[in-house]
Amino acid sequence: MTNRVIITCALTGAQQGKEANPNLPEQPEEIISQGVEAWRAGASILHIHARDRKGKPTADVGVFREIVGGLREAGCDALLNLSTGGAVAGLPMEERFRVIEGLKPEIASFSVGGGSLMGRYHRGRSQWVGDRFVKLFPSYSVMERIATLFRNHGTRPELEVYHSGMINNIWALRERGVLEEPLLINLVMGIPGECTRATVRDLLYLVESLPEASVWWVSAIGAKNHFRMIGPVVAMGGHVRVGLEDNVYIGRGELARSNGQLVEKAVRILRELGMEPATPEDARSILRIQKGGPL
Repeated sequence: MTNRVIITCALTGAQQGKEANPNLPEQPEEIISQGVEAWRAGASILHIHARDRKGKPTADVGVFREIVGGLREAGCDALLNLSTGGAVAGLPMEERFRVIEGLKPEIASFSVGGGSLMGRYHRGRSQWVGDRFVKLFPSYSVMERIATLFRNHGTRPELEVYHSGMINNIWALRERGVLEEPLLINLVMGIPGECTRATVRDLLYLVESLPEASVWWVSAIGAKNHFRMIGPVVAMGGHVRVGLEDNVYIGRGELARSNGQLVEKAVRILRELGMEPATPEDARSILRIQKGGPL
């Protein structure tokens, strides 16, 4: 498996919508269609957020169930990583984690921190833009309760790391024995604000700080970072995430037509580096996840 790289495709998120790229999927039928295309292009994990009929982020288990059912009915055997995110959109924490008990997915996201400042200073406007604090967990005891919820329902957490302090939280939860090995860790880099920059030096520091034998990948946010980080990630033994949640462009100034197009480009880059995209079967083996029911 040393030449197999897992590609996760993050189909849609909890922030930008069709105003950023009209091809970003919002409704279940759009998410299903683009998920199938991304899987056929080489993605072995699909990361899924849900939207309501107005295109707003939702934690409604019924909407997630519709998306999951549609993907499976289309023959898609990718691992489905359901989002418990949406804090940035104001979704309450307890609502966001209902999908774990309701659907028992193979994987679900778990942002292991208290929260992060977001925003950047716009010199042209002489003001801060996107300036806010996104609250995640109020205490370690609550984080441990959620980690236990994952374990009790057989769902592997994708541990979301936005800065190095959150790795300390992973170590703390690991010591409590509530995380299953190997740890699955998503290093999110490049968001303006209190988030690690998308540089090779910062990546090396994060990777060297992880618990041994962790399986990790990088979400490099924004057009400037999205594809150029694939080389160093693969060189360090990591895996890759692409998708319209993280970047709406396929090239300089050119909007992507679909998530599948982004996956196709990632596959081309991997093959130029002498690697191959992992199949869903490969990915389950690497992550030590046994294929269960419909998820």
